[in-house]
Amino acid sequence: MLINFTLNHKPVSIDIPTDITLSVMLREHLKLTGTKEACEIGECGACSVLLDGELVNSCLVAAPSVMGREVITIEGIHAEDGGPNDLQRNFIEKGAVQCGFCIPGMVIAGEALLAIKSEPSRLEIREALAGNLCRCTGYMQIVDAIETTAKERAEKPNLSKRER
Repeated sequence: MLINFTLNHKPVSIDIPTDITLSVMLREHLKLTGTKEACEIGECGACSVLLDGELVNSCLVAAPSVMGREVITIEGIHAEDGGPNDLQRNFIEKGAVQCGFCIPGMVIAGEALLAIKSEPSRLEIREALAGNLCRCTGYMQIVDAIETTAKERAEKPNLSKRER
């Protein structure tokens, strides 16, 4: 099946089998391996992406259902120069990156939260991360990174999403 959609701000046209998930299409057909496959039942959040701005588990989304829609993966989250954006930089600076397996999903979840709540409380951050599992960090550093980013963005409200 030929599907057309927007992936990381660019139009994509790809011929795929109709019975695959979005995570399989991203990883195996488009070679975007930042989206991780782990539980494959929507419990761990490692495969999190933004679909039309909403946080979803790509392992639960049928690939053909993205026809005409916008998908943002971890590869689409970056600063203007292609390096880490402010949230990713804060993950690094706060020690929120350990083995790295869950981090793409955590960053995507953080961006989804910050898109709808500019100054979330620590409880709201924890609730937003509830669908993402991490076995290494204990979450404190991840919460710190998202909280710091929210504060920094509040101090510079005129930055576009692409400049962060």
